[in-house]
Amino acid sequence: MTIFLNRDSKVIVQGMTGGEGTKHTTRMIAAGTQIVGGVNPRKAGQVQSFDITPYGPQADEVRPGIHEVPVFGTVAEAKEATGANVSVIFVPPRFTKDAVLEAVAAKLDLVVVITEGVPVQDSVEFRQAAAEAGVRLIGPNCPGIISPGQSNVGITPADITGPGRIGLVSKSGTLTYQLMYELSDLGFTTCIGIGGDPVIGTTHIDALEAFEADPDTDVIVMIGEIGGDAEERAAEFIAKHVTKPVVGYVAGFTAPEGKTMGHAGAIVSGSSGTAAAKQAALEAVGVKVGKTPTETANLVREVIATLN
Repeated sequence: MTIFLNRDSKVIVQGMTGGEGTKHTTRMIAAGTQIVGGVNPRKAGQVQSFDITPYGPQADEVRPGIHEVPVFGTVAEAKEATGANVSVIFVPPRFTKDAVLEAVAAKLDLVVVITEGVPVQDSVEFRQAAAEAGVRLIGPNCPGIISPGQSNVGITPADITGPGRIGLVSKSGTLTYQLMYELSDLGFTTCIGIGGDPVIGTTHIDALEAFEADPDTDVIVMIGEIGGDAEERAAEFIAKHVTKPVVGYVAGFTAPEGKTMGHAGAIVSGSSGTAAAKQAALEAVGVKVGKTPTETANLVREVIATLN
């Protein structure tokens, strides 16, 4: 099994006809994702062609050559015509709120927001709307979600790893990719980049809960970073609700106080939000925490060796 995304997921792309949307739609189709439509009110009724060279663990299942994808005027129209249940959003920040609210109003199962630089007030509004509608929201400012060998929604390279026994949740996109690479021989059930903004849809806790319930996930890897208290809250949840082994990594041990580092949410003030404090909270509930991505990967290997 996987969490939130599988080979049966039917995906539409909001912003498919733009530069980033076109590039990553090509990669998603090439990786075996069921891309069933795009959304652009100005190009409704058109068909966009993608020249596909299959790659990744699903390459044998993907037809090379030209794939044609219809463009719809609204998410609701796309859902009605295709049965889509997932949307991935590649639109500029100023249009992101309206795009998310449209997808939420259509009651899709999952909405993945790749866009960076979304105003926090907009994120607050559409996160609340998604929660009230029962729509799973991932992002914004995230690489998306991949269930290797089944489906890839977002910008994560699909050829880093194949399916396996590890579940991965991370604030950082690049660290998501690095841990996938470091553990590529073992493989993953699902890898989720939740994003590093102060306000996001899916949290560490949401992913931990889902991985705990997934019978095929044996080990959970949780990547955090400085700023906020998400990792400390995750540690409390692990202590009460997670029985599977969790291995952690916290980026930012050398970050200077008071300086934003990369993500909008990655800022330390005094002792609050430091990597050391997060490491201590996680280790206090039995989570093994690596000091580097490679050390984290080695800890995962040690844990899996005890399960065999």
